[in-house]
Parts: sequence; structure tokens; C-alpha cells
Amino acid sequence: MYSLIKKQDKARRGEFVTVHGTVQTPAFMNVATCGAIKGALSSTDLENINCQVMLSNTYHLHVRPGDRLIKELGGIHKFTGWQGPVLTDSGGFQVFSLASLRKIKEEGVNFRSHVDGRHIFMGPEESMQIQSNLGSTIAMAFDECVENPAEYKYAKSSCERTVRWLERCKAEMARLNSLPDTINKNQLLFGINQGSTYEDLRIENMRQIAALDLGGYAIGGLAVGEPKEEMYRIISAVEPYMPENKIRYLMGVGTPGNIIEAVFRGVDLFDCVMPSRNARHGHLFTKAGIININNNKYERDSLPIDPECSCPTCRKFSRAYIRHLFRSGEMLAMRLAVTHNLWFYNNLMSEIRLALDEDRFDDFRAENVIKLDTRI
Repeated sequence: MYSLIKKQDKARRGEFVTVHGTVQTPAFMNVATCGAIKGALSSTDLENINCQVMLSNTYHLHVRPGDRLIKELGGIHKFTGWQGPVLTDSGGFQVFSLASLRKIKEEGVNFRSHVDGRHIFMGPEESMQIQSNLGSTIAMAFDECVENPAEYKYAKSSCERTVRWLERCKAEMARLNSLPDTINKNQLLFGINQGSTYEDLRIENMRQIAALDLGGYAIGGLAVGEPKEEMYRIISAVEPYMPENKIRYLMGVGTPGNIIEAVFRGVDLFDCVMPSRNARHGHLFTKAGIININNNKYERDSLPIDPECSCPTCRKFSRAYIRHLFRSGEMLAMRLAVTHNLWFYNNLMSEIRLALDEDRFDDFRAENVIKLDTRI
């Protein structure tokens, strides 16, 4: 259940109560696609960097080790050791990314596994069954993520099919939650707003899915190549039609500046692989902007990555040492860098919440939205 504590214009400060714990919002979900953060971070590490929600992927866990195996072992929480809220993506975006290997029809999608090429069919019911086997806190509806830009006619038909799929997801989740062997009988379903970059399609789709009274609502199909101004335009167009008493999630976004701008427009929840992916290549976020730790100027730099940061990495290690680890190909380089970037994102959300609590979010936005995305 989502409770809106206060607002500053469109920006919202709230809390989201789930069966696996309460999430203070706005919040960032740390992406553990296969049940672990790429960069060798465990569930214990997530606790140490103040993660509130872990996100794992339905498609990848279905392919390996298999959702039925995870159910046999007690569900995603026991399997990974993470006890907080878990959101599982439906697999729709992964199907979208496998364009050359898939065929979409009303029943669902036939596609080939990226691992071994075997045929897989996934529709609304199958996605819900997999996510029920995982026992996640939040299950995402199975949808179609169209490319941007998309032809209007196709985007419209895709939206209509996504709504039909959502109705099937809701019915299947109700059935699954009533079964005696279901791991999480309180699993929540989030619907996903689609419509490419067409405001009329987005608004009509949001009206339709809002009527289904779900646990939360996501804006999908953005951050897939369109300019950020287009993304902001769509968020602003859709926001008035999103239920105020339900949590709002912007999928796959984004940079610190993107997050601040989306909070400004009324979004509560975020996820993105960017902080961990960039960290694995030495691109690190700081209060002054983004640094590339591989640069020669850090060879003798005894400062931490960010002198203002209190993450486990910055408390103990220097830029010079971390650069050395990267240059030497040591796995520790990625672990320390990913730890820092995820701490930075979780701390950014904490600072956003504090700014909202203290009615100074506009000043926080003005000070940070450009600076944090600037490469030094």
C-alpha cells in the first residue's frame, strides 16, 4: 500500500508498505538481473549500501537456473539471501530486445533463448506463473515494449494488446495467489503504461490500466533511445492520469539528472543498470560530476573516489589504488567501483527525500540536475 506523505508541486514524498518491508520513496531499485549485482555484490552488500529494493529479471531466472528450481528452494528471498522487497520484471523488455528471435501474437510471444537457442513461449499467464514461482514482492505485467520511434498504427494496436494482456495477468495472479503452495500470496501486480512517444496513446492507455485498480503503475517503453526531452514530455503528459494513491515507477531510468527530473514530474520509483554497468568500466559518479578512474591523472591521487562520500569504498581506498586494480585486471576493481556507484544512487535518493521533507527540492534540483551528469 502506498501512502503519500507530502508533495512539493508534482514531486512526491511517500512510503510503500509491502509484505517484505516498507520502502521510503522516492527510491532506486538495485538491479540484480540474475539474483546478484554484476560486479560481485551479494545480498549482504546490498544491505551495507542502503538498498531498499532488489530487482531481478523473470526471463533470465526462467532460463537459468529455472523458476521451478527457485520455488523448490523456497523462492527468490531464500535463494539469494535478500530479505527486503523484490521486484521482478516481466520479461517483456528482454523479449523486445530479442527482436530477431521472436514472433508476437495474441496468445503471447514465441522466441529463442539467448543462452542455448531453445524455443520458449511466454504470454501473460506464463509470466505470472514464473514470477509466482519466484515469490517476488512485486510482479510486473507482461507487456510489449515497442521501439522508439514506432509507427502510430502499430503503437496503437500494441497498446490495445498490452491492456488485454494486463487483464489476463490480473486474472492469473488472482488464481495463483489463491493456491495453497504459492510462496507469496500477497504478491502485487504493477501495470505498465505504453504508447511510444504519442501523448494520446499514452493517456488513453493510462486511463484504461488505472481502471483495473492494481498495486502500482509503471511508465515503460522510454529510455530506449529517444532524447531525454521526449521522455520528460511523456512523463508530464501521463502523470495527471496516474492514480495519486498508487506508487509510480519509471522503468529503466536513468542518470542522476534523469531521476531528479522524473521526481520533479511525479515519479516515485526507479531502476537502471547504468550505475553498476558504468562502474565496471571505471566511470564513477561523484558530487562534482562523473570521473573516469582509468585516466592518467588519478595514478598518484590519494583521495577517495568522492571526498564527500562515506561508502565502504571511499572510506578505505584511494583513486590511485582503484585505478591500479582496473589497470591490472583485478576483479576487486569492479567490486569496489560498483559498491561506490550504487551507494551514490541510494544516497542520492536519500538526499532527494530529505530535500522533499524540508521543502527545498526545487533548490536541490537546480543545484544538482546538470552537475551530477557532467563528465569531469
